[in-house]
Amino acid sequence: MAFITLETEKLKKNYHYLNTFFSKHDIEWSIVTKMLCGNKKYLKELLDLGINQYSDSRITNLKMIKLLKEEAQTIYIKPPAKGVIEEVVTYADISMNTDFDTIRMLSEEALKQGKIHKIIIMIDLGELREGVMRDDFVDFYSTVFQMKNIEVVGIGTNLSCLYGILPNNDKLIQLCLYKQLIELKFNVDIPFISGGSSVTIPLIEQKLLPKDVNHFRVGETLFMGTDVYNNRKYEELENDIFKLYAEIIELYEKPLIPSGEMGLNLEGDTVTFDQENVGKTTYRAIIDVGLLDIDIKHFDPVDFAIKYAGATSDMVVLDLGENPKGYKVGDQIEFTMDYMGIVRIMNSKYIEKRVLN
Repeated sequence: MAFITLETEKLKKNYHYLNTFFSKHDIEWSIVTKMLCGNKKYLKELLDLGINQYSDSRITNLKMIKLLKEEAQTIYIKPPAKGVIEEVVTYADISMNTDFDTIRMLSEEALKQGKIHKIIIMIDLGELREGVMRDDFVDFYSTVFQMKNIEVVGIGTNLSCLYGILPNNDKLIQLCLYKQLIELKFNVDIPFISGGSSVTIPLIEQKLLPKDVNHFRVGETLFMGTDVYNNRKYEELENDIFKLYAEIIELYEKPLIPSGEMGLNLEGDTVTFDQENVGKTTYRAIIDVGLLDIDIKHFDPVDFAIKYAGATSDMVVLDLGENPKGYKVGDQIEFTMDYMGIVRIMNSKYIEKRVLN
């Protein structure tokens, strides 16, 4: 049976390193929990770390966090759809917003629930994902400022997720200037500039982060130990908190080239083969994980000698060559995964989740 593991000691190490790092630079941070897909077992491990603010883009995940730790502060980190307004006000203490009508609906719902709903207004600084356009921001804020039961606690931006536009000193200075402009024009205090995510951490190290940027939303660097900006791994952090194990369910020596008339495969592709391999054989292992669970581009065997031969919805076929390590049916093959690999596996109800303490 295939399963994914989370090693709690490695998670604790990464958390304490980052928490110390952010504290040293007077930055508050929120853990982005998207990678855990609301898994109760893994969320419990996260909630025990000590931080009290969690961010997610799925209401069901925030609901699970509140169920496990009612006093936890939660942030909904994408513009709310109209159909989830009631739940956003119920389960998110803060939400990130870009649309006037949406905020008006949040205001009306907050009034019904007898709450003050806090929001962070997002500004588009070039990534062209969510965010109010810069030329419209002051007018947008002036309208939102008048809404009942709505409190603007910050302004923020998102970079790198859609097109890979990297944060830099110039873009983040612009964000700080908008905060100063709003505070002066409307005589208000905006506590947070949420301008940071995992990709922005290197700017702190290089002393290129404007001092007014005081809030980060971090997931990938915590869970994977990656320097997203430079596409590398931090030596100080653990990089393999998650691992996937899949069982060999069949193993035979078979030809390298299939026989018969070639058509399209499951994904609609025509597969070609090197005809020089006609007549040659290899040991082929089938494991109990498939395309429903993961894209083969996003996970790699720890044993570098193992190669991919193909995949279908429920099975992946591996090429073991001459099988020098003597793998047999029932053995577990260990895999590492990138960000999207972990998210896909975590989202699969067919893969068991285990905690390694």
